[in-house]
Amino acid sequence: MDELKERIERLEYHQKLLLGMVQPVNKDFDLLIIKKGMTEREVEEFSQLCEELTDEMEKQKAEKFVFHFPLFKQFTSKLNGKLKPEETIQACLNQKVHPELMKILWLNIK
Repeated sequence: MDELKERIERLEYHQKLLLGMVQPVNKDFDLLIIKKGMTEREVEEFSQLCEELTDEMEKQKAEKFVFHFPLFKQFTSKLNGKLKPEETIQACLNQKVHPELMKILWLNIK
């Protein structure tokens, strides 16, 4: 059992080293997921959050809302604790993950 644990730890270490060597091309969000050690389920929850907020954003646009701070507040309050809002939004913008929503959210960071 100790041998298996050592092998897993070595693989994790090698993965960290490889991440430092890789130059991602428009894969900033994927890289962030790996660096933060997120699970597939956590990423699915993030996507679901973004879908919900995109729906809300569309409703607000239809009602001629121009102030989207409540969306930003909802995003930050429900964002996985492993992620920081600013770096997450920037990574999503770079990788074009939920781009319209992220553009609106980014306006609240500036």
